Amino acid sequence: MKKKLRTLLLGIAVIAATNAAHAQFPALPGGGGQRPPAAIPGTSSDDSPRGNAKLTGVVVDSTTNKPVEFASIALIDTKTKKPIDGTVADDKGKFTLNKLPEGEFQLLISFVGYRNKTVSSVKLNRKGDVDLGTVKLGADVRTLKEVEVVGQASLVEEKVDRLVYNADKDITAKGGDATDVMRKVPLLSVDLDGNVSLRGSSNVRVLINNKPSTIVASSVADALKQIPADMIKTVEVITSPSAKYDAEGSAGIINIITKKTTLQGFTLNLDTGVGNRGSNLGLNGNLRTGKMGFSLSGFGRANYNVIGKFANTQRTFGSKGTTTTEQTADTRNHGIFGQYTLGWDYDISKNSSITASLRYGARNNYQNQDNFLTRTSSPSDYFPRVSDRNVLTKDLSGTVDANIDYTRTYAKPQQELSVSAQFSRNNRNNDFTADILNNSDFATIVARQQNLNNSYNQETTIQGDYQTPIGKNQLIEFGGKGIFRQVESAFSYNYGVGSGALLPDPTRTGNTLNYDQSIGAGYVSYTLTTKNKYTIKAGTRYEHTTINANYSQNQPGEQGGVAGQDLGIPSYNNLVPSINISKSLKGGKTVKVAYNRRLQRPGIQFLNPNINTSNPTNITQGNPLLSPELTDNFELSSSAYIKSVYLNVALFARQTNNSITSVRDTVTSSVGQVNNPALSQVIRTTYLNIGKESAYGANVFGNATLFSKWQIGGGVDVYYSYLTNNSSTFIYNATNSGWVVTGRFFTGLTLKNGWGLQGFGFIRGKQVQLQGSQGGFAFYSLGLKKDLKDKRGSFGIAGENFFNHPFTVRSESSSPIFAQNSLTSLYNAGIRVNFSYKIGKLSFDQPQRKKGRSVENDDIKSGEGGDGGQQPQQQPAQGGNRGGGRPR
Repeated sequence: MKKKLRTLLLGIAVIAATNAAHAQFPALPGGGGQRPPAAIPGTSSDDSPRGNAKLTGVVVDSTTNKPVEFASIALIDTKTKKPIDGTVADDKGKFTLNKLPEGEFQLLISFVGYRNKTVSSVKLNRKGDVDLGTVKLGADVRTLKEVEVVGQASLVEEKVDRLVYNADKDITAKGGDATDVMRKVPLLSVDLDGNVSLRGSSNVRVLINNKPSTIVASSVADALKQIPADMIKTVEVITSPSAKYDAEGSAGIINIITKKTTLQGFTLNLDTGVGNRGSNLGLNGNLRTGKMGFSLSGFGRANYNVIGKFANTQRTFGSKGTTTTEQTADTRNHGIFGQYTLGWDYDISKNSSITASLRYGARNNYQNQDNFLTRTSSPSDYFPRVSDRNVLTKDLSGTVDANIDYTRTYAKPQQELSVSAQFSRNNRNNDFTADILNNSDFATIVARQQNLNNSYNQETTIQGDYQTPIGKNQLIEFGGKGIFRQVESAFSYNYGVGSGALLPDPTRTGNTLNYDQSIGAGYVSYTLTTKNKYTIKAGTRYEHTTINANYSQNQPGEQGGVAGQDLGIPSYNNLVPSINISKSLKGGKTVKVAYNRRLQRPGIQFLNPNINTSNPTNITQGNPLLSPELTDNFELSSSAYIKSVYLNVALFARQTNNSITSVRDTVTSSVGQVNNPALSQVIRTTYLNIGKESAYGANVFGNATLFSKWQIGGGVDVYYSYLTNNSSTFIYNATNSGWVVTGRFFTGLTLKNGWGLQGFGFIRGKQVQLQGSQGGFAFYSLGLKKDLKDKRGSFGIAGENFFNHPFTVRSESSSPIFAQNSLTSLYNAGIRVNFSYKIGKLSFDQPQRKKGRSVENDDIKSGEGGDGGQQPQQQPAQGGNRGGGRPR
C-alpha cells in the first residue's frame, strides 16, 4: 500500500524538491513562474546528460532516527545550479538515483516539517556506486503548521483503501486489551460485550498481523480480550478491500498490527500493571544475529471484581391470554487470559526470506449469576410461579496458530512472489451448571441442570501470490488460495436431584454436528497510476465453496434419517468485483470513490445447534443450514488539511441481501426440574437467511495539534438503518428503521520531563434492531504517564468510568407474539497502575526487503450471534452476557 501511495506522490515530491532547490539557489532560471527543468523520477529533460553512476542513501529523523517516508530528493549541478534528476524516498527512507552522469554535484533533501538538507560535494564516476549512508533531517521548529501536519498524520493516516490508527501512542490503554483500543478507532463501534461493528455492521473480518485465527472465527469479542493493548502498534480499517482479500467481511476488514522490532542484538521488555478490576504481566524478548532473528513473547491478564445486575420483563401472547415473566439477577465475572508467541525469520539471500511463527492463546472465563429469580404469571395460574437458581458458566478456550511464509523479490521494482501456509485450531468448552433452589428458603439445592458444549474449529490454508509491474505506472497482481475447515460441536445435557451426581437428561438427547467446508479461490487485480494523479485499482475474485455437514445421531423429528448422513447443503460459487479510484488534488486533498461486493459465511455462533437453556425463559439455538449473505458497498470520501486541522469525510451506502437474521418466536418448554417439569411459553432465538439490511450514512473525523504539544480530535458516525426479515409468516414478519449516532473525543498533552496526559470519551446512541432496539452507552478514561531516563521504561496511572455508580443500558424488543424490556447495570469504574522497562542492546537493523504476503482468511461471519449455546450479544440483559445467560 505504501508503494502505491509512493507512486501517487512521486510527481508532487519532485516538484517540491525542485521548488526547494530554486529557493535555495537563486541563480536558478525560471523565476517568473517557470518550473525548473527537473523530471519525473526515471526520466530526464532533453538536455540532461546520462551516465552509469548510481547514488543511494537513507533519510532519517535527526531526533528519533526513524525513517522519513517519501522525502523529496533533488540532484543539483554545482555549475549551472540546475536540478538534473530527482526522486522520492520509500517507506523506509531509502532513495536511489540511477544512470547519473560523472561530475561533482549537490544533493538537496526536503520534506514538510523539516529543514532542507544540502549534501555538498557529491562526486560521481564510472568506477562504482556512491552510498551516502544515513542522512539526518532536523525538524523545522519555526514552521508551526508544518509541524502540526506531521503530528496529525502520526495519529491517523489515510491510505488508498483504508484508515490507519496508530494505537501505540495511547497511554490510557496501558494494561487493557484490544477492546479498549478499538473504541478509539475511527469508523468502529464496540458494544458492552466487546463485539465490534464497522459503520453499524457487525459483519467484519478481524485479522492479526494480516493473518486470521480460529479464535476470531469463534468469537471476535473473545479474540480481542486475548490481545494486550500494550502490544498493538496500529489498527487498519479497510473499508474497500481489493480482490486479493478473501470475499468475506461484508462491511470491511480490521487488521490489528502488533509491535514488531527487527533488532541486532538482544532486548527484553517487561510490562506489568495492577488495578481494582484486573492485573497484567507481559514479557517480550528479541534476539537477532546476522541474518536470523528470534522473538518470544508472553502476556497474561487476570480480571476480577467485574460485577453487575440485570432486570428483565417479558410478555408472551397466546390463545389463552398473556403470560408475564419478571427476572432479576446479580452477576460476577472473573477470568484469566494469556497469549504466547514464538517468532523466527531468516534472510536466505538479498532477495528472498522466510518467516515462521507459533502462537498459543488461552481464555478461561467464569460468570456467576447469583439469585437468578424468575416470577411467572399466566392466565391459568392463581398465584405467580417463582423459581430461583444460581448459574455458573465456564467458557474455556485454547488456540494454536502456526504460520510459515516465503517471499522472493526481483530486480524489477514491485515484482514479488510469495507462498504462505497456515494451520489454526481453536478448542472451546462452553458449559453451564445451574443449581435450582428451594422456593421456600432460596438456599437449599433441590435439583441441578447442566449443558456441556465442547467444540473445535480447525483451518488449514495454502496461498500463493505474484505481482509484477507493467511499464512505469501499472501493476498486476494475481494469486490462488485454498482453505479447508473442520468444525465440530458436541453437546449434551445432564441433570441431578439435590446435590447428587449428574446423569444424562432423558428428555433431551445430546448430539454432535460435524461441519466441513472447503474453499477454492483465485483473483486478479490491476492498478493504474496516471500522470494527472489518478490511481485506479480494479479486480475480481472467484470463490467456490463446498460443504459436508452431518449429525452423529438422528436429530429429533427426523423421518428415517441415517446418522452421519450429509445434511444436503449445496455448493455455491461467488464472483466478487471491486474497484477503487483516488484523485490527489492541490493542497494535500484527496478524493476517493469505491465499490465492492462482499459475502459473509455463517460462523459457528450461528451454526451451532446446541440449545442453551441457562435462562430457561430465553433459549437460543443455531441453524447449520444457513447459507452466506451478499453485500454491495459504495463509498465516497475526501480528506484534507485545513490550516491546522486534518479532516476526513466519507459517505457510504450498504445493501445486504439473504441476510442472516435472528428470528425470535415462542415455544413451550420446561422451566422447572427434570423430575418435576413445569411447562411455559418461552422466547426462542434462532437464525434464518430471510433478511434484508440497508444502511446510508456519513463518517466525519478530525484531528489537530496545537502548540506542537496538545493534540485534540474526534469524530461522529451517523447512518440510517433499515431492516426487514421478508417473512411471509405473520408472527415472524418484522421491519424496523431509524438513525444511529456514534461519537468519540480524545485529547493528549505532552508535558516537560517526560510527562504526558491523555483523555478519551466514547458514546454510542440507541442501536436499531430488527425487533426492537438496544440502549446507548458511554465510556471515558483519563491517564497520566512518565517516561524514565532515555525512555527505557515508563510508569503511569489510568482510570475509566470513575463517575459511574452504576452504568445502565436499557433495551426493548417486540413482535405480534411477545414483548420484552430489560435493564442492565454495570459497575465498571476502574483504576490501574502500569510499569514497563526495557533492557538490552537497542541497535536497530532495518533490512531493505519487502514484507511478504501472509495468509489472510477473512470469510467467516462472527461478531453478533448466539453461539447456539450462548445468548444473543445484542440482548445482554435477556439472560445474556450481562444478565441471565452465558457470557461472551
